[in-house]
Amino acid sequence: MDTVVKDQLDAGAQFVLKSRGSWIHCGYHLTTSIVAPALLSLPFAFASLGWIAGVMCLVIGALVTFYSYNLLSLVLEHHAQLGHRHLRFRDMANDILGPRWGRYYVGPIQFLVCYGAVVGSTLLGGQCMKAIYVLSNPDGNMKLYQFVMIFGCLMLILAQIPSFHSLRHINLVSLILCLAYSACATAGSIYIGSSSKGPKKDYSLSSDDDSRIFGIFNALAIIATTFGNGIIPEIQATLAPPVKGKMFKGLCVCYGVVTVTFFSVAISGYWAFGNQADGLILTNFMDDGKPLVPKWFILMTNAFTILQLSAVAVVYLQPTNEVLERTFADPKSGEFSLRNVVPRAISRSLSVVMATTISAMLPFFGDINAIIGAFGFMPLDFVLPVVFFNLTFKPSKKGLLFWLNVTIAVVFATLGVIAAVAAVRQISLDAKTYRLFANV
Repeated sequence: MDTVVKDQLDAGAQFVLKSRGSWIHCGYHLTTSIVAPALLSLPFAFASLGWIAGVMCLVIGALVTFYSYNLLSLVLEHHAQLGHRHLRFRDMANDILGPRWGRYYVGPIQFLVCYGAVVGSTLLGGQCMKAIYVLSNPDGNMKLYQFVMIFGCLMLILAQIPSFHSLRHINLVSLILCLAYSACATAGSIYIGSSSKGPKKDYSLSSDDDSRIFGIFNALAIIATTFGNGIIPEIQATLAPPVKGKMFKGLCVCYGVVTVTFFSVAISGYWAFGNQADGLILTNFMDDGKPLVPKWFILMTNAFTILQLSAVAVVYLQPTNEVLERTFADPKSGEFSLRNVVPRAISRSLSVVMATTISAMLPFFGDINAIIGAFGFMPLDFVLPVVFFNLTFKPSKKGLLFWLNVTIAVVFATLGVIAAVAAVRQISLDAKTYRLFANV
C-alpha cells in the first residue's frame, strides 16, 4: 500500500496536516517557525565571534539553510510526482533511509526538537511577562513559574486550533509581530548606543583560551539553532496539490523577513553593547533595574515578543498534535464529531500542561535546549536534507553538487557534536545555580 493511501486512512494526516494552503500561507508558516524571539540572542553570539566572523557565520547560516530547505522541498516534490507524497519527516526517512531510521532516529529527534521548542517558548513567554511585571511593579512578589503558568493558559486555548492550515491567519499576524519586535530591538539598541547611557563599547574577545574556544562553539550552535526549523515536510504538507514550485516562493518570503530581522538585530545589538551583550538583548535595555529607553517602549517590545512566542509554540506543537491525533482519533468519524473532539481536547491539553510544567520547573531549560538543538536541529536541517537529495537524485560523484552536499553534511555533523560538547560544558558550569521552580 503506497504512502498516499496510508495517509488517507491516517487521522494525523487527515485532520492536522490538511493539504489546502497556498504558497503565501506556506511563507507565513515558515516565517513563524524560523523568525522567532531566539533571534534576540544573536548579538550575544556575535560577542563570542567578533564582527567579521559573526557576520560571516550569519551569512553562511542563511545561505546553507535556504539551500538545504530547497533541497528537502525538491525531494518531497519528486516523491509527490511519483505518487508517494510524504507529509512527515519520518515518512521521508522511512522511504529513503529505511524504516528503522524513521522510527528510531528521525521521528524521536524531531519530536524532541519540536517539543523542546514548545517548552522553550513557554519559558521565554513567562520571562517576558515577568519583565513587564517587574518594570511596572518593582516591589511585586510574583515568581517566574506563575508567569509561565499564565502563558501556559494562553497556550491551552491556542492548542485547540484543529489543523496546521488553520494557523495561517495567526502566522500572518506572527510575521508582522516579528518585524515589530525586531524593529524595536534595533531602534532601542541604536538609541542606547548613540547616547551616553549605554556601556562603553568593547568588542574584544575573551582572553582565556578555553572560554574563547567554547564561546565560539556555543555561538555557532546559537546561530544554527536560530535558523533551525525541523518541520519542513510538515509545512510543505499544508500545500494544496500540485506542490511544484510553491515551497520555493514560501521560502523567499521567509528569507526576506530573515534577512531584515536577523541582520538588523545582530549588528545593532552588538554595535551598541559589544561583548556586554546579554543572552536576550532586551535585558540590555535595563541597567540595575533602570530602563535605558522609555518604559513604554520596553513594555511594547515585550508584548510583541510574548504574542509571537504563542504562535511559535503552537506551530511547533503541530508534530505532537499529529501524533496524538493519529493515536487517539478515528479517521472514519468526522473531524468535529464528539468521538474525535473529546480525545483531541484532552490529549492536547495534557500536552500543553506537561510543557508548561517542565518550563516552570526547569527555568534553566535554555541550557538543555542547546543540547537538543545540537543533536536535533543540526542533523534535521543541515545534514539530512543533503543526504536525502544525494540518495534520491544520485548526482554524479564527479560533479560539484555531490561534493558540496557531502561537505555540508560532514562539516555540520562535526559542528553538531562539538556544539553538544560545549552545551554539556555549559550545563556543568551552571549546575550550581540550578533549582526547581527557581525565580530567575
